[in-house]
Amino acid sequence: MLHVIPLGGLGEIGLNAMVIACRGEMLLIDCGLMFPPIGTLGVDIIVPDFSYLRQNASRLKGIVLTHGHEDHVGALPFLLNEVPVPVYGTRFTLGMVRYRLEELGIKADLREIEPRHPFPVGAHFTVEASRVTHTVPDAVGYIVRTPEGPVIHTGDFKLDPDPIDGQRTDLERWGELGDEGVLCLMSDSTNSERTHETGSERVVEQTFERLFRDVPGRIVVGMFASQVHRIQHLLDLARKLERKVVTMGRSMARNIEMARQLGFLPSVTDALFVPLEDAASLPPERLLVLATGSQAEPRAGLSQLAAGDGPLRLGPGDMVVLSARAIPGNDRAVSGLIDQLLWRGARVVYPDIEPGVHVSGHASQPQQRRVLDLVRPKNFIPIHGELHHLHRHLATAKESGLHPAQLLLAQDGDLLVFEEGQGRFSGSVPTGRIYRDRFGNGVVTPDILQERTRLAETGFIVAAIVIARDTLAVMAGPNLSGQGLNLDEQVLLPRVAEDARAFFLQMSPQLRGDDAMAREELARSVRRAFKLYTAKRPVVVPMVIKV
Repeated sequence: MLHVIPLGGLGEIGLNAMVIACRGEMLLIDCGLMFPPIGTLGVDIIVPDFSYLRQNASRLKGIVLTHGHEDHVGALPFLLNEVPVPVYGTRFTLGMVRYRLEELGIKADLREIEPRHPFPVGAHFTVEASRVTHTVPDAVGYIVRTPEGPVIHTGDFKLDPDPIDGQRTDLERWGELGDEGVLCLMSDSTNSERTHETGSERVVEQTFERLFRDVPGRIVVGMFASQVHRIQHLLDLARKLERKVVTMGRSMARNIEMARQLGFLPSVTDALFVPLEDAASLPPERLLVLATGSQAEPRAGLSQLAAGDGPLRLGPGDMVVLSARAIPGNDRAVSGLIDQLLWRGARVVYPDIEPGVHVSGHASQPQQRRVLDLVRPKNFIPIHGELHHLHRHLATAKESGLHPAQLLLAQDGDLLVFEEGQGRFSGSVPTGRIYRDRFGNGVVTPDILQERTRLAETGFIVAAIVIARDTLAVMAGPNLSGQGLNLDEQVLLPRVAEDARAFFLQMSPQLRGDDAMAREELARSVRRAFKLYTAKRPVVVPMVIKV
C-alpha cells in the first residue's frame, strides 16, 4: 500500500510539498513557501504547516528537490530546523539552498544528484531524477520506484525544443516508464488553461536583440534573479553592444556570482561589471542594468529606480523592460510601478505590449497532453496550481483517454491510497499555512492578522491617566495620543479627553484601586467618548499611573 499526501501546492501557486509514504517510510518532494497577498500586514512569507511531518519525523527518510525556486525550496529552513534529514538535489538547486541555509545558520546534509542516476532513499524508495526545462537551471522531475509501482512527479516543466542550455525535458525517459507502466503521474498544472504552445526562451533572446539595438540611453531589465539562462544571453548581449552591466538587488548579484562559481555562466568575466555607485558616471548608452523587482516588491531594484532613490536617475532615452508577467494578486502593484517608471521619462516595455520579452516556464495544455499520451498512467493527480488549473488539467487527461476513476482531484491534506494499481481517497492529515515575518523568526497567527487589520483600519489611541495612590483621586488626564487617525479625528482628541474624564469619574474610588479594572474602565470611557463624535472604533491602549 502506497500513500500520497500533498501538504501544499494543490489549490494555490506555492507551498509545494508532496509526501510519498510506504511501509513505514516517507519521502518528501519539494518544500516550498508562498508569498502573501498584498494587504497581509507584517507577513512576508507563508510556509506549510509541517505538524504531520514533525509527528512522523522518524519515518521521513529524505527530501528531494525539483529546482531552486522559492515556492519549491523556500520552506526548507523551517522544516530542517526541527526535522533534520538528508536533502537531495542537482548542483544548482543545492547551491541556492546552501546559501539560504548558511544565511540562517542551519546545517544540513545536502547530497548532489545527477539525472538518470537512481539512488535509494530509505529501504523502500529508489529515486531517479529526470531532466526538465524550466526558467531556472538544473531543474528535474522525479521517478520514484515504490513497492506498488513507479510514480512520476514532473516538477515544474515545459517542452522547449531549443533551450538556451541545450537541456530538453527528458520525454524519452518518461516514455520508457510509460511502456513499463506508471502507477501515478503527478504533473504541473500551472498553464493548463493556455491552449497555445509555451514559447521557447529563444523568443526572448531574439526580442531583446531587436529592442536593444537602437536604445540611446540606459537599458534596465527587471526580472527574477533565478532566471540564469535569461541572464546569460543578457550578459552576452551587453558584451556585443559594448555596455557595462550593473546589478541592482542582493539576490541578483548573489545568483550571478553563484552561477559563475558553479560553472553556469562560463564566459562571464569581472570586466563586464561595474559597481552601482560608479554607474552614474558612465555614458547612458554604455550601461545595462539587471534589476530585481519585476513584481513591484518595495525593497527591490526596480522600485528604487521608480522612486528616484540611489545613484541612478532614469530619464528620457532610457528603456525599462519588465521581463516577467505579474503574478496573480500583484497586478495593481505592477501597474503602479509601470506608471512610476513612465513618469521618470523612461520608455517601459512589458509583456502586455511586447509579448516576446517573457515566456513562461510551464507546459501549456498541448504540452501537458503530450506527456499524458506518452506516460499513459494508471492514475493521474494534477499538481502545482489553483483549483481552476487542476480542473482544466483533469479535463485534458480525460480527453487523452483516461477513465474518470483514474483521475484524482486532490487538495492539501488529502490522504490518497494506492493499492493493486488503483488510487482512492482515504481521509486527511493535518495541514494548513503558517504566516511568518521576513526574518522567519516569528509566527503570525490569524488573531494577530485580524488585530493588525483593525489597527490599520481604525488607528489607535494611547490614553494615560494619573491617580493618587493614597486617595485614588484623579490627578491628571486622561491624556490622549492618537496614531493612524485622520486629521479631523486628531482635532477631536481634546474634546474626547474631556468627555472620557467625565465618564471615568463615574467609577467609584474603591474600584479605581484595582489596576486591571481601572485600565478597563479607562479604555471603555475613551471609546464611549469617541463614539459621541464619530462611528469609528479605534483601538485604545490604557495606561493607569499611580503616584
